[in-house]
Amino acid sequence: MTFRIFVAFFASVSVFSTVPLATADTAPEKPKLTARPQGINTGASLATLDEKAAFELSQSVIGKPVGDFVLLDRSGKPVELSRYRGKPLLVSFIYTACFQICPTTTRNLQKAVQNTVSVLGADRFNVISIGFNQPFDSPQALKDFSVKNGISLPNWEFLSPSPAILDDLTRNFGFRAMWLPPAGFDHMNQVTLVDAQGRIIRQVYGEKYTAEDLAEPLKVMIAGSAIPPQVGTLKEIMARVRIICSVYDPVTGRYRTNYSLYFQFAGFLSFMGFMIFLSINFWKNRRRNEKKIY
Repeated sequence: MTFRIFVAFFASVSVFSTVPLATADTAPEKPKLTARPQGINTGASLATLDEKAAFELSQSVIGKPVGDFVLLDRSGKPVELSRYRGKPLLVSFIYTACFQICPTTTRNLQKAVQNTVSVLGADRFNVISIGFNQPFDSPQALKDFSVKNGISLPNWEFLSPSPAILDDLTRNFGFRAMWLPPAGFDHMNQVTLVDAQGRIIRQVYGEKYTAEDLAEPLKVMIAGSAIPPQVGTLKEIMARVRIICSVYDPVTGRYRTNYSLYFQFAGFLSFMGFMIFLSINFWKNRRRNEKKIY
């Protein structure tokens, strides 16, 4: 419990110590909520996805659990989403016939994930991309898509759902798409963050993702989760402290160690030790006074 308090405190400290104050010149670009195919700008299609309604649906699922859906991996083998519980999970939705937006967002996600892996480790979280254009996004189509875009990270899988569960699956993740013939799909640009207990905790929007967008919430989820009984407690705590003390440098686009957080950690432990010492002394003095009375 004490370690989780430490995680919450130092996560907030690390965020404020590394994020510069926004100015008129440095204000971040607003992320694009939806991916719209090029044909939509030519007058070929007039209907578009309602961004407001799509955003409200996306936000409405935060805090809700992911259902135990069964999908197929690139080899055609069934995979239960419950298999991913125990570690944080990143989920994106794509369609393999897309020639512009989906490949771009997938490659941008890969860059962010690669930087995140270097800090957290590939064994501490998972990534899945789900093909929503069924029945065309088959296991083979997703395999071809991943190869074409150079996705080979060991903790990243591409999954194909059955058309029968597609509506329930996308609704569960707050994802919405609209077919716009002949241009393609108008769909949400989002990556869903799921915690180790299988609850949706955040939606990240846009075509570009940085390690800061993903690693910061992942760091908090990893460091604050329960330590498995089969893992060495002290070694795991030190590993989580190292993760928390790694901070994103927006100039280099990489993580570095913030040694000041180590001193803050030591100060936090010293303070807790002092409070425990005072509590024990108070309890002993109280017991001694009770004995004198009787």
